[in-house]
Amino acid sequence: MPETAHDTPWADRAWTAVLERTGQTAAEVGPRFPLYADPESGTWKSTSKGSWTGGFWAGLLWLRALASGAPQDRAAAAACTGRLAHWADQDTATRGLIFWYGTALAAGPGDDRTAAALREEAARSCLAAYDPQRQLVPWGAAFGGPRMLARVDSVPGLVPLLAGLAAEGERAAYGHLMRHLTLSRTECPPRPAWQAGPGDGWTPGAEPAPGWSRTTPWLMLGLADGLHFLTDGLDSRAAGALWEAVDGLTAARLAPGDGFTAPRPAPGDRLTAPRLTPTAPLVSPVPPTPLIPPAQETHPSGPVDTSAAAIESVALLKLAALARATGRGSDAERLTARARQILHRLCTGHLSDRGALTDGCYDADRALAPRHELIWGDFFLALGLALLTGRADPFVT
Repeated sequence: MPETAHDTPWADRAWTAVLERTGQTAAEVGPRFPLYADPESGTWKSTSKGSWTGGFWAGLLWLRALASGAPQDRAAAAACTGRLAHWADQDTATRGLIFWYGTALAAGPGDDRTAAALREEAARSCLAAYDPQRQLVPWGAAFGGPRMLARVDSVPGLVPLLAGLAAEGERAAYGHLMRHLTLSRTECPPRPAWQAGPGDGWTPGAEPAPGWSRTTPWLMLGLADGLHFLTDGLDSRAAGALWEAVDGLTAARLAPGDGFTAPRPAPGDRLTAPRLTPTAPLVSPVPPTPLIPPAQETHPSGPVDTSAAAIESVALLKLAALARATGRGSDAERLTARARQILHRLCTGHLSDRGALTDGCYDADRALAPRHELIWGDFFLALGLALLTGRADPFVT
């Protein structure tokens, strides 16, 4: 169940601070899109087109609009979403991040039909890019480099975006999710990127480097959305494979327990899981994971990445809602407890007086914005707080 204000006064204070910071950011960047801000001055580096992070800024504006109910806040959110339209036909799997998080909250109270139409346009464009042989939407060439990549940051957002297109979209969403989960089984910790090799093979990708802080949180978030949005199309074996993946990815994050149990079989023509070795976990056991992970696991004394922790908190709360709905009360409690601990640490140890989530790492390999406020960190912190306190539904976005 959601926490109450009495249970988490720190969460309510942080929620207010983050929304106030959103207003400050909006006044500073105007029609541009914020990327990252200096931790001392708070000044934003922004872009005119939004890059792959534009949907998070739109999503943050929608959270503010839904909280305030103010027509001017809603107009600002709708206008920001509209400025993402040029990405709909770009060759990038990050359209999942851009268009799911940039439009899903617009489907809440007041239903923005322009955002819904834009979401469908982007979804159909992504479906057209789906490669049935490789079973994924390729990373794409929009940002340079090899096109036929499987990267974990193409999983969240793209799964629910595709799943909204009925049977064909659901098959593509499931194939895309399972492709990444299957590749994640091959190394521990999971490698964030793989490049298509000869035939149907895959070779390790160089960037992001193994040990990237956001690898497992992105996979967890994609899994949560897959379990929710693909429920009607999954047979019991397919759903069980996804819960097995949840168990593997959360094993080093949760208090000891009996693991997750597969859902009961359900009749019908459903998506079927690929063959997996019954005794092999999707991800091998790994050392306990800190609440705020290092940006690069191979450099534990380097910068941390609060944005990865914020993403994880949202994934955990979504998974907790799914566990609770399917009678896994103890699992839900463990998932929620970890999310609450993460959010509390973020709000009491990394949230500045101005309401900025600092200590996010944009790109550790390039030493780019290594201890900064990141726009997706702000978004996922706000969403995590909204989920924890019952201000938002886990599967609105």
